[in-house]
Amino acid sequence: MSKNYRSELVGAFGCPIDENPTGVMEEAAFAAAGLDYRYLTIKVDKEEIETAMKAVRALHMRGINLTIPHKVSAIPFVDELSPEAQIIGAINIVVNNNGVLWGDNTDGKGFLKSLTDRDISVKGKTITVLGAGGASRAICVVCALQGASRLHIINGSVERGSELVALLTEKTPAKADLIPWESTSAVPDDTDILINATSVGLYPNVDQKPDIDYDTIKSGTVVCDVIFNDPNSLFLREAAQRGAVTVNGLGMLVNQGALNFKLWTGQEAPVDVMTETLQREFGL
Repeated sequence: MSKNYRSELVGAFGCPIDENPTGVMEEAAFAAAGLDYRYLTIKVDKEEIETAMKAVRALHMRGINLTIPHKVSAIPFVDELSPEAQIIGAINIVVNNNGVLWGDNTDGKGFLKSLTDRDISVKGKTITVLGAGGASRAICVVCALQGASRLHIINGSVERGSELVALLTEKTPAKADLIPWESTSAVPDDTDILINATSVGLYPNVDQKPDIDYDTIKSGTVVCDVIFNDPNSLFLREAAQRGAVTVNGLGMLVNQGALNFKLWTGQEAPVDVMTETLQREFGL
């Protein structure tokens, strides 16, 4: 029997990306599943995304993750999009099916799983989201499609925030409105779930937090951060001091990673291995 010395290649394109721990988690999962896959963490500058996407085909990579700043700009260079990705307008995973590149977005699905794992439902809830970028779009669309009744979008760019509100209003059953982020913003009084979907607080800027009035967070409010490095973000610590129920970004990272694993390999991901790997990585 002949031997196969070629590993299946997957990875991530981003800039910055040096501090992204996804590869550690995915490679631990591949090893646990006995799969000969390698996960490459690759720095790709904003203007080089077209060339990088061509390389996915040229190198016969099984797929690629996309992070800042490529989640929207990579879309013209894939052949097909999932229905969710078409609505969201951003992708974080590409699967190479024999030269046909298919894009999906697992950010929102991974985030939602991190809530359901804590027995937290978005159905009928009012959700306030900080930011209107790629992660925010994914989370907002999935929450709206899963029954959230209203979404307040707090964002500095009125144009970008208005685009997200229009998308939610036109494509989902949820109500949505924009709150311009012009100075320290109060959390709307009807908020059931508050989500930081910005990159504020991401390593190395762990001493930073979103500019909101933390005293307007009510006790019992579910407060979530997409930041995974540091998972114990200053944003979550401030919210916890006000009696909030906090959900860090590790669950979202693991869950979207597990979805990516299955899309690339066709196998269920060893979620426990992925979680334990990240916990060790962050000293938790």
